[in-house]
Amino acid sequence: MAGLTIMHQHHATLPTVRLAVTSGGSGSPLLLLHAFPLDHSMWEAQNTLTDRLHLIVPDQRGFGGSNDCLGNQTGAVPSSLQSIAQLADDAVALLDAMEIRQPLTVCGISMGGYVAQHLATRYPHRVRSLILVATKLTADTPEIRAGRSDLAAKVQRLGLEILATAMIPRLLAGSAEALANPHRAEIEASLRRMIHAQSVPTIVAALNALSARPDMVAAMRSVRVPTLLIAGALDAITPPACLEHAASVIQNARLVVVPEAGHMVPLESPALFNAAVLDFLLTHGADPVAEKVGHLDRVAADRVVADRVVRGGDRDQTRAVGD
Repeated sequence: MAGLTIMHQHHATLPTVRLAVTSGGSGSPLLLLHAFPLDHSMWEAQNTLTDRLHLIVPDQRGFGGSNDCLGNQTGAVPSSLQSIAQLADDAVALLDAMEIRQPLTVCGISMGGYVAQHLATRYPHRVRSLILVATKLTADTPEIRAGRSDLAAKVQRLGLEILATAMIPRLLAGSAEALANPHRAEIEASLRRMIHAQSVPTIVAALNALSARPDMVAAMRSVRVPTLLIAGALDAITPPACLEHAASVIQNARLVVVPEAGHMVPLESPALFNAAVLDFLLTHGADPVAEKVGHLDRVAADRVVADRVVRGGDRDQTRAVGD
């Protein structure tokens, strides 16, 4: 097995923000956009992809090393984060600063998936293919907006631990098998660490941006690039039905449902997630390696198989199941 490429951390000074970004590998570029309320380190299990791909993994505005409220946990100084569209603009400005101007694959999970949708619809010439993970096309309902507002108020009053306590159980699958995962405690600790690394102003601003984001159903009907949709079978935040709806909207979409995974598929099932990404990119010619190995077959050796492909019009649905 080839050794892992060293990932380099640096900052890019953009017109309106300074972003931290980790990058490494060679081949076709893959932009990874993290979930709320996390940062780039949620993608560490994807570093193995650097033997085939050039990974670009930023901390989005206000998060992680891109914190514009460093040391400010009171909320007295607001974050500069204003909207999901703004985060998409940041991503394009980052690619320009890194002199990556060719179309690339954009992968976003949850909040990062909302950002990826804006990239695909507002900057279609920059997107070669799209990977949406644990995300949805519709806007928040009034009930969800009220919940986000309540959570923002609690975080301002009580701090980040209330956020970690509220979110971690919902971010991960709750089945007996998932709870018995030998890496479960490590994953929970990693999530808690990432949440506590953020600033209160950023969390509040991000919750407001998530609440205010527009419905993207009509806009996403115009997307024509190959699109991979990945859902956790046990996702309590964004159930597979949300991705099934996206598959009915996006013209050239394929859905993969990952067994025993919740909202954090890349953390909970990294082998299957990475295999699905590589299989998708190989199929659509974005992988630089000429030998097209069946990556889902590799994962089958690790007790995971692709159970069936259901074809409907131009869309495929692959449901992955444990044996």
